[in-house]
Amino acid sequence: MSKVNLLDKIKELPEQIKQFGGLAAIISIIFLSFFILNNIFGEGDELVAKMKIEEERIAQERKLNKLISSLPTGILVSFDGSDHFKLTDELYEAVCKATKLIPQRAIMGANFLNYRAHEIYTMNGNKISETFVKWDKKNNKCFAGFVVSGINVGVNETITVSGEALSFLSTGIDTRIYFIKNF
Repeated sequence: MSKVNLLDKIKELPEQIKQFGGLAAIISIIFLSFFILNNIFGEGDELVAKMKIEEERIAQERKLNKLISSLPTGILVSFDGSDHFKLTDELYEAVCKATKLIPQRAIMGANFLNYRAHEIYTMNGNKISETFVKWDKKNNKCFAGFVVSGINVGVNETITVSGEALSFLSTGIDTRIYFIKNF
């Protein structure tokens, strides 16, 4: 009987109070739903950590882009005895870390020293599976390379060709590997 009395009392309330009560109930349900969903799916501290890492990566990339745009255009070398612009050790490391491109010319030059890689490269229509440029802290050298695969032409072989990046080509917008010294 008390439920019936309570419902009758609610029905007798003015319309504005009923609407306000309904609004408060809906808002409470929405907040409760978001609280539950945040506890289930929210990443919280992990998301903040990922965002900070991404911000640092973007800041580092901007710094490297500024450095690259300040370099002279043309061939940049890491050794003495050349008419080209010689990089200091610090610049050599920074340019290596900023370089992502390995053009066809550098790939073909490195391929000549690895006959099987050249054969697979030619056989598969000059396709490169992967390229990489890495700074080796231990040796203080820049290493570049690429992977060729014959899987798409029926040859079950994958070859990685890598070597020291001795020179870079600066376009003013980006840097590219110019010469790879194979071992």
